[in-house]
Amino acid sequence: MPKKSKGGIFVISAPSGAGKTTLCRLLLATVDNLGESVSYTTRQPRKGEKDGVDYTFIPEEKFRKMVDRQEFVEWAEVHGHLYGTSRRRLISLMNSGVDVLLDIDIQGARQIRDTFGEGVFIFVLPPSMEVLRERIEKRGGNTKEDIERRLRRAAEEIRGYKLYDYVIVNDVLKSSAKKLEAIITAERLRSKRVDTRWIKQNILS
Repeated sequence: MPKKSKGGIFVISAPSGAGKTTLCRLLLATVDNLGESVSYTTRQPRKGEKDGVDYTFIPEEKFRKMVDRQEFVEWAEVHGHLYGTSRRRLISLMNSGVDVLLDIDIQGARQIRDTFGEGVFIFVLPPSMEVLRERIEKRGGNTKEDIERRLRRAAEEIRGYKLYDYVIVNDVLKSSAKKLEAIITAERLRSKRVDTRWIKQNILS
């Protein structure tokens, strides 16, 4: 059944190390008509990351100027670095009929809710704080202080899970991805997403 021409927003948040970025990559590779608005960030690329694919990497001065020009629909400082979602990129994708997947933190999710007043908000939890610590440590490149800071922030973010529409525990990656895919499928079948003109022309005419 055809849906409305304008795409929707799916916001996925999680504490660092919960695996949301990996889950988002799986969804983008398997779910039709689902796109990503590549975020801007001031941090340096990690090993294997590509500019314009994983993030658009820019200097902090340029980022601040974009903030002043209100070019971000949401932005936040996370672990000492700035991240932001381009208003132009997001609206362009939605207007093309694509559902947009946003991999952003809880600060950004609040801004998206305030700005658009709609969207589907999903929070990803780790199986436990012990597993979260193991995942962060395995990443490498983090000092002991960095790890402890990320864990403290994770505890703060997890307390905000009630702000979201759905909560899943990322214990088994493939199973978690299937749950996220099921959420997207169900949301696309909501009556408000249906093209009423199609119903009138093809069923009620």
